[in-house]
Amino acid sequence: MYKDPANDLGIDHTLEQLIRVLFSYSLLKRGNSDDSFNIHPLVHFWARLRLKSEPQKEIEKAREAFEIIASALSKSDERSTADWVFEQQVMPHINAVMKHIPSQYLALGTTNIEYEACTLGGILSRHGRYKQAGELYECALAAFEEALGVDHPHTLTTVHNMALVFNKQGQYEKALEWYERALAGYEKALGVDHPYTLTTVNCMALVFDKQGQYEKALQWYERALAGKEKALGVDDPHTLTTVNNMASVFDMQGQYAKALEWYERVLTGMEKALGVDHPHTLNTVHNMASVFRNQGQYEKALEWHERALAGMEKALGIDHPDTLSTVYSMAFVFDKQGQYEKALEWYERALAGRERALGVDHPSTLTTVHNMASVFDNQGQYEKALEWYERVLAGREKALGVDHPHTQHTLRSLINLYQSAGQTEQAQSLQARFYAPKGPRN
Repeated sequence: MYKDPANDLGIDHTLEQLIRVLFSYSLLKRGNSDDSFNIHPLVHFWARLRLKSEPQKEIEKAREAFEIIASALSKSDERSTADWVFEQQVMPHINAVMKHIPSQYLALGTTNIEYEACTLGGILSRHGRYKQAGELYECALAAFEEALGVDHPHTLTTVHNMALVFNKQGQYEKALEWYERALAGYEKALGVDHPYTLTTVNCMALVFDKQGQYEKALQWYERALAGKEKALGVDDPHTLTTVNNMASVFDMQGQYAKALEWYERVLTGMEKALGVDHPHTLNTVHNMASVFRNQGQYEKALEWHERALAGMEKALGIDHPDTLSTVYSMAFVFDKQGQYEKALEWYERALAGRERALGVDHPSTLTTVHNMASVFDNQGQYEKALEWYERVLAGREKALGVDHPHTQHTLRSLINLYQSAGQTEQAQSLQARFYAPKGPRN
């Protein structure tokens, strides 16, 4: 018996009839989920053809679509698996609308476009679409500066978000430049102890942290911590986030006892403020597991990762990025133990989930590919390792750029593997391609 695809969606009767007609002509089909549809490419082509003769109407329709998408995503929660999946479903629509950004939208002079641009910019950044996020933030920044001034909190928040995009792309010096601009503005407009000011201080510390400037990072974290304790209290989750970041630095410095002591403070505070099953609490459990791993206490690390994983699967779902980070970390522990088959099994699980949730070129996905290549290398499966390193190098070059530390790390791994396999020509070719002089030197 024929089952009408529109009937089981509980949609309006008139819309149901329209959808039924489109199905009958094969102009509409189901998407990747039961509550989404894909329109036939010919329909897209026909619509674009009609709009070409009416440029102003095209701009107006694009603006309307942009506003609808931003409105639908305005309350999206990155900790919600359902919202995360919904954001992924909407991403093709964002990509289509982004063809009209930024020049046409800036020309429109609409009053709310900057807020909508910030909404979509944050979502694109969260999903690893850093270039697109930066374009939207530039739109918002230009609009805010013109309408509100350079020192208005909305303007400064956009500056802060621009810095975050540069940070995610590994452009640390540029990130610091933009964070410093945001910080100076916040201190002037809001004061040194305002939460926005302290968030920017914390983010600057994170950049120094990523650069390996741990003493400088701690200095800035301490400033953020003192301010947050004063303004928010010692057990506020925002305060505890800075304590968590300081614990991470101690971990990186090899001060494992101190790292665990600070993580325990975070864990106690998060359990008290948010509960044992809250994602922030579970993230701290995950971080403590990483310290045990770095100490070589692999069984204890697995025990704590399993605790975090069970909680995250329950609270966030199996395909949420935080859950998949713990799956990845489990694989990493098996990798460290030399249990390569088990490591590959867990890496494959992380990879499949990250490809679904984040996309094939997301930095976290590519990190998983890199580590799988490393396992094949350690197993002596050189051809397979080369294939996977080449995949991750192409992806990182596209997503992060040639000069990003992660791209450079994969490049070195691939060159070393070519040399070990006796493929000196390929190694020299890569070195010439990536390390060739970029122009005359003074």
